[in-house]
Amino acid sequence: MDCRRQGRRRQAYRDVFTALPRDLTVEMMELPLAQRSKNSDIAKAMEKEGEAMLAAIEKGGKDEQVIALEVKGKPWSTEQLAENLASWKMSGNNYSLLIGGPDGLAPACVQKASIKWSLSPLTLPHPLVRILVIEQLYRASSILQNHPYHK
Repeated sequence: MDCRRQGRRRQAYRDVFTALPRDLTVEMMELPLAQRSKNSDIAKAMEKEGEAMLAAIEKGGKDEQVIALEVKGKPWSTEQLAENLASWKMSGNNYSLLIGGPDGLAPACVQKASIKWSLSPLTLPHPLVRILVIEQLYRASSILQNHPYHK
C-alpha cells in the first residue's frame, strides 16, 4: 500500500475519532497480520489472526460482547446503528468490533460473536473499514444527540 494513502487513512480515522462525544469511548487495537507469502496456508493465517483477536478481547472481562464485521451479517442503516448504540450504552457492557484481515475474519471469531454486522456486500479493504466504522459510530452518536450531521 502506498505510504501516503495509508497515512491519509490513518488521518481520516483520527479526524473522526477526535470528534466523538466524550460519552462514547472507542479504543482501536491493531493486531499484526499473520505472515503471508505466495505459498502460505491462508486458513492457518486466518486462524492465527483469530486467536490473537480472541486473546485480546478475553482481557476485557466477562461483560465483553463481540460484534463480528461480517459480509454475511445483518446490514444496518445509520438509524438502526443509532438504536443499537443506544442499547449498547445502556447495557453497561463493553463491545468489541472485530474486523478481519485481507482474507476475512476467522471462523472462531464469527462463532464467538453474538452480533454479526455487514457494512456492505462488497469486499472492502480492512483499513477502509476502520474509517467507515468510526464514521458511522460518529453519525449514530449524532443522531442520539439530535445533531443534524447525520443527514
